Amino acid sequence: MSNPKPLLEVKNLVTEFKTDGGIIKAVNDISFTLNRGETIGIVGESGSGKSVTSLSVMRLIPNPPGRIASGEINFYQKDGQIIDLTKISEQEMRKFRGNEISMIFQEPMTSLNPVFTCGDQVMEAIMLHQKVTKKRATEITLNMFEKVRLPNPQRVLDAYPHQLSGGQKQRVMIAMAMSCNPAVLIADEPTTALDVTVQKTILDLMAQLKGEIDSSIMFITHDLGVIAEIADRVLVMYKGKIVEQGKVLDIFGNPQHPYTKSLLACRPPLGKRLSKLPTVVDFMEETENGEVIEKNKSVAEAINAVVISEQEIQKRRDEVFARKPILQLKNVQTWFPAKKDFFGRVQEYVKAVDDVSFDVFEGETLGLVGESGCGKTTLGRTILRLAPAHGGEVIFDGKNVFNLNNNEMKEMREHMQIIFQDPYSSLNPRITIGDAIMEPMTVHGIYSSEKERKDKVLDLLAKVNMKPEHFNRYPHEFSGGQRQRICIARALALNPKFIICDESVSALDVSVQAQVLNLLIQLREEFKFTYIFISHDLSVVKFMSDRMVVMNKGKIEEMGISDEIYNNPQKEYTKNLIAAIPKGELSDIQNRMASIA
Repeated sequence: MSNPKPLLEVKNLVTEFKTDGGIIKAVNDISFTLNRGETIGIVGESGSGKSVTSLSVMRLIPNPPGRIASGEINFYQKDGQIIDLTKISEQEMRKFRGNEISMIFQEPMTSLNPVFTCGDQVMEAIMLHQKVTKKRATEITLNMFEKVRLPNPQRVLDAYPHQLSGGQKQRVMIAMAMSCNPAVLIADEPTTALDVTVQKTILDLMAQLKGEIDSSIMFITHDLGVIAEIADRVLVMYKGKIVEQGKVLDIFGNPQHPYTKSLLACRPPLGKRLSKLPTVVDFMEETENGEVIEKNKSVAEAINAVVISEQEIQKRRDEVFARKPILQLKNVQTWFPAKKDFFGRVQEYVKAVDDVSFDVFEGETLGLVGESGCGKTTLGRTILRLAPAHGGEVIFDGKNVFNLNNNEMKEMREHMQIIFQDPYSSLNPRITIGDAIMEPMTVHGIYSSEKERKDKVLDLLAKVNMKPEHFNRYPHEFSGGQRQRICIARALALNPKFIICDESVSALDVSVQAQVLNLLIQLREEFKFTYIFISHDLSVVKFMSDRMVVMNKGKIEEMGISDEIYNNPQKEYTKNLIAAIPKGELSDIQNRMASIA
């Protein structure tokens, strides 16, 4: 931008929260400017203050316990007047919120009201700010639904949120946020839980709409790969402060702060095989008073230190594929009733898993990848008999799982475990994490005394990098990454032979995700586990797995060695999945910036 004009200027902003332990400065003296027509990316892990920054700009900080303690948020109006949003009343702020400054929230299901249709919710915002009739508001809403490429806009207009997929709900939120042609659009993690293909569509859509209505975007995410696809400038936040900011090319080409380097390094690279992912501790450590000590490493140096040679990769494959299959799937089908007649007889089925067959070798990690709705999670649950099978066989250790009675299945569960996607709902909030890990041992009668079980739990906590004092704490006292490590410890409590990881890292920050993936690989080497690793993120599956199964509409689209599928995909569906991965390559950013110029 040759002559940038400021649109939003944040000066020395401090936002604090009152807690039992004292005052916490979630945003601590930050300053930045968003120019007209610009996209700024704000990146950092959970707790860095990026979402609190966006809520401060929107004046949506809940008071109590939070408040904007000091600083300015200056909005430059078209007539040249500058309004400090921290100084105006709530009534005046409502004229700006949703009209001049709009926000897309991370979780569309909680942002949309479940008792109103999607059309009514978008029309409400239009009628409130644009003072138009209901008929005109309906026309604008349908037009916006077309712009955000929602299939059958008229149906979506009358649909309730629960009747739409995650990607469709997110598009409704984008339509609502952009319906009043805002000057500033704040997008808070709008693609975190979406498939790579849906994510790419949303990113392209936001870039296109930004040009159409001449707005600026503040895009918040923990994923620098996504930032590379959309941002002009980047702010890196860590513990409430901006530790680095600059043009997207400078940040990716020559990062200065060790935290920025670690964020760039801990996303699984697609062109290389690593023994483990670099993490924050490879680049920095903190003293007791919060001072950052830098370890002299470049991103390339950190990655090159853990690259595995082709010979090592081949040696592991030869060892794994020489063993017997521990699991065999033969023509597995899981169908759900879609339509019934007057007498309750099923007329149509949804074929969630449709005639799937493959073997998993002992000690192998098999990746299961595909978009939402492809059947990968249903297949994982069917293997463990957590979803009813319609047909086929699952042979585990020589026994057909579908033929076992309840007592036999209970014994089998000792050897087959699952780590679920959401650690929040996987743990009982009423029992301590020590008891949660000990419970499976008690149920299966492992170890003869309570003391032996407790010793085993403490050993497992140490294995997943948790401390002995965590034993008596409750789930709400831990972060998302810590909770996921607790779920891993619980899955290990029975010494299983086989573990299904169902989207077990998809909701985590890239830095925490790297730690959990490293832990799973370390445990696989130590205990010779066999994994099925389910994810919609192909870069994560490629890093973790020996072989990969690509699923689409309940069927296997493609199957083979992970590296071979990535380097030479045979099917169009797989090619589209790979093309949609945000790679964060310097050459891609340079091409994008050149096309804008």
